[in-house]
Amino acid sequence: MSLKNNPLILALDLADLKTANRFIHLLGPYIDIFKVGSALFTREGPSVIRTIKRAGKKVFLDLKYHDIPNTVGMAVRSAQDLGVDMLTVHTSGGIEMMQEAVRNKGKMLILGVTVLTSIDTESLRSQLGIARSVRNQVVHLARVAKSAGLDGVVASGQEIELIRRACGKNFLIVVPGVRPRKGSPEDQKRVITPSEALKRGADFIVVGRPILRAEDPEKIVKSILNEIK
Repeated sequence: MSLKNNPLILALDLADLKTANRFIHLLGPYIDIFKVGSALFTREGPSVIRTIKRAGKKVFLDLKYHDIPNTVGMAVRSAQDLGVDMLTVHTSGGIEMMQEAVRNKGKMLILGVTVLTSIDTESLRSQLGIARSVRNQVVHLARVAKSAGLDGVVASGQEIELIRRACGKNFLIVVPGVRPRKGSPEDQKRVITPSEALKRGADFIVVGRPILRAEDPEKIVKSILNEIK
C-alpha cells in the first residue's frame, strides 16, 4: 500500500451510509484515508467500503478482529478482496492469530490494537486482571505485534515514544483519541492534540467526533491540517 503524506485519518463514526457519503465528499479534498468502524460497517456492510473506494480514497477498516487464527485469516482475506487498505486486529488475540492475519493480508497494512484509549491503568487492573501499567502493557503488546509481522499498532499518544524506542522507526504508530485544542475528551481517557501526537512520532492521527459534530467540519479539518503542517 502506498501512503500519502497526509497523516490525518477521519473516523466515520456515523449511523448510516448517506451521512458518511456526505462527509466523504465534503472532506475528500483534504483527507486521504477514512476509517470505518463496527457501528457503520454493521449497518451498511461492504457498501461503505465501495463508496470510499469509488471516491478515490483509502479505507481503514477498524473492526479489531479477535478470534481463532483461522477465522481471523479468512476475515482478513475477505477484507483484502473488498479493497481495504488498512485494518486492525487485537494484539491480545495472540501471536498465532496475528501471524495468520499477516499471511492473508496481501498488500494491506495490518495494525495491532494494544490497549483501548478508553481504558486506564485502574481499569486494566480491576476489570481485566492485568497487573502491568497501561504503558507497560502497550509496549509489551507492541513488541509481540512486531514479532508477529504486523506493520504497526494503534495506541494512545501517551505511549508513542515508548513504542518507537521499543519497535523502531519503521513500525507504524496510529493514534486515536486525538482532540483539537480546546476539544472535549468525551469517553477517551488518554487524549492528545494533533500537533503533539506527530511531534512525539505518530505516523497517523485519527479524529472523528470533533470533526463530525462541528458546525463547520471543513473549517475544523483545515485548522487541524494547519496545526500539523
